[in-house]
Amino acid sequence: MRMHALTLAALAIVSGLTSAGQISVSAQGAPPRRTEGIDRSWKDAGSLKTVLYNWANHMGMLREIEEHDLIATLDFSATGTVAVNGQPCALTRYRTEINYQMSGMRADFACTLPNGQRHEEIQAVGGQYAWNEVGGPGAGLVPGQGTAVPMMAAQAERAIRLWSNPQGALKAAVMGGADTKVGMEGGKTVVTYPVPGVPGAIARATLTSGPLDGVCTRNCAERIEVRHGTSVTEFTYSKYADYNDPEEQLDAFFAGRIIEKKGTQAVLDLTVTRTNTPNLYVVVPVPPGVRNALSPTPQR
Repeated sequence: MRMHALTLAALAIVSGLTSAGQISVSAQGAPPRRTEGIDRSWKDAGSLKTVLYNWANHMGMLREIEEHDLIATLDFSATGTVAVNGQPCALTRYRTEINYQMSGMRADFACTLPNGQRHEEIQAVGGQYAWNEVGGPGAGLVPGQGTAVPMMAAQAERAIRLWSNPQGALKAAVMGGADTKVGMEGGKTVVTYPVPGVPGAIARATLTSGPLDGVCTRNCAERIEVRHGTSVTEFTYSKYADYNDPEEQLDAFFAGRIIEKKGTQAVLDLTVTRTNTPNLYVVVPVPPGVRNALSPTPQR
């Protein structure tokens, strides 16, 4: 029986585990990124730590008695439009898988252009590398099973998208340590943090400031602006809810409406239909052909 490329990749990753049970650097091509430190002691720590605690708490990301951030992966589906060669493309399929610990994301979508032409693409980013998978998820990992096309020019854009989503932004702000700052603008809390894996990219997250008793009506990201060189990307989020399947509802909230713009150009306009946040198994291994063909983007 022929094994799926991602199944074989998973076995390769498992073989790269260290004796301590952590994923080794060589297994993925970049150091694992974990949201370390945040726990219940941050609740009353004041200033930045309290802001980050409240953000994580209102998102439903803190678990167990000690209230650690235990959301390690995300899988979500959506409808809407995506920009393809500057044109809005109506989605017929959209699914994104994210592994925050390994800084990996895969967006698998199909859409119809205004002229009726169908477009399909699988965009991936893993640490310093970016590529497209032609032939299905995991393409290029096993000889003869699809092709991985290097897309290093897209690494910054994709990494920014990963670390600017409603969960990823909070994790990136925690990872920013002393480089993460908090302030107030127009009566709203603003958190500024460096984007992991994109040297020079700075994100500014504006948090909701409404009633405390609503779902993410306070202390969740409503707008994130990322500046990287001369490029400015804006993300707006609304309609937070638990979009997990009814039998898997666990008060883990995610934005139901996601809009990403570069300047006035809409890159993504998504309506989330389903999320899966109970730490499912997600892997986004860098294909050998991508790793060997190109120099990676330098990491911070």
